[in-house]
Amino acid sequence: MTSATDQERTEVGSVFVANYPPFSQWTAEQVPAALAALQAGPRPGEPLGLYIHIPFCRKRCKFCYFKVYTDKNADQIEHYLAAVRSEMETYSRLGALQGRPIRFTYFGGGTPSYLSERQLDRLVQGLDHCVSWAEAEEVTFEAEPGTLRESKLRTLRELGVTRLSLGIENFNDQILECNGRAHLSPEIYRAYDWARRADFPQINIDLIAGMAGETEENWRDCVRRAVELEPDSVTIYQMELPFNTVFSQQLKEAEVEVPLADWATKRQWVDYAFDEFEAHGYRVASAYTLATTRRPCRFVYTEALWRGADMIGLGVASFSHFGGVHFQNVHEFDAYVTRARAGELPLLRALAMTDRQRLIRELILQLKTGRLELDYFRRKFGVDAGEAFADAFAGLEHRGFLRRDDGSVRLTRPGLLRVDSFLSDFYEPEMRRVRYT
Repeated sequence: MTSATDQERTEVGSVFVANYPPFSQWTAEQVPAALAALQAGPRPGEPLGLYIHIPFCRKRCKFCYFKVYTDKNADQIEHYLAAVRSEMETYSRLGALQGRPIRFTYFGGGTPSYLSERQLDRLVQGLDHCVSWAEAEEVTFEAEPGTLRESKLRTLRELGVTRLSLGIENFNDQILECNGRAHLSPEIYRAYDWARRADFPQINIDLIAGMAGETEENWRDCVRRAVELEPDSVTIYQMELPFNTVFSQQLKEAEVEVPLADWATKRQWVDYAFDEFEAHGYRVASAYTLATTRRPCRFVYTEALWRGADMIGLGVASFSHFGGVHFQNVHEFDAYVTRARAGELPLLRALAMTDRQRLIRELILQLKTGRLELDYFRRKFGVDAGEAFADAFAGLEHRGFLRRDDGSVRLTRPGLLRVDSFLSDFYEPEMRRVRYT
């Protein structure tokens, strides 16, 4: 492992940029703006998607920063699923959703596959009663290998899942246990084989470069094993430590030394993985994803969101984006269940974006694909993005992270591998100094 400089050491804090403006700027005072957007007239020209948060897990991973629960009993889970169905019913009556088909649906977590087949069937039937996704281009479902049975995978396929995302993360049992993962390697191969038999149109596997205890030798072995599975797509994240993870608490309290790779090493490992997958018939689709070139492979969820699509997030602490307004649900379990089941939208905070902020949001998110077509921003926002962000582009070009030519911007491989580290160069000046979450 390379030695870490102060700038390259993996410190506690968020690095991955998921949205703009930063979440810390969303406030309860702006919730009325979200309600106004939802109660406006129909928006038939905008794609619409659903995100359904299933916050239950067998164990909490030591690097996890999501809102998850490992202590809820069967009755509490049933109450939660009823609340999700009620929340969807409330949304279905609002004016801005009328007559709009669902283009994509994403079951995220937590661990959606933690639910039983009966629970999944009742949840989907309840949601489908309010809004049908029969014509959705993509239905994604996240799964932890150890929670799967062959019959459950057949149920998911029958319920319309088109893209199964398996959270493998690593193939080494010692590393999986060290990082708090609930599954072990035999469950990976068993679940993957069952998933192939269920004939999902697209199977994605997740890997994390730089998990605690990772080594160069083991990472290369992980990449080899992943290539041998021949998944349709692969997601590779670089390990980071947001403030609310177990590892972050251990580091802050000096309880234990967490053996983490530095950022230069993680970039090197992802670069190696990209090269290996490309040599086996894959293309780099974004800073985090590869897709096979042997058959059609899309990422409708990110393609739509990164271009400003509307999305309703159901469940505790879920995030939504609708009509140029960001909003988030309450993040306490009981408060969410109580409010949603009472027919109230359980909103916590919101932010109505300016036109400039909408432009910046789409620009930085699309930059993660490694390419920007500047004419897109001219048509949609009436802005010459090349001129509006000339200083940022010039600075990144000077550092060798991007190239500009004939109306497009392309990230180099070094730029793509560190894209989240420089997206703030495009922020409004006042947003560069605020906390992200």
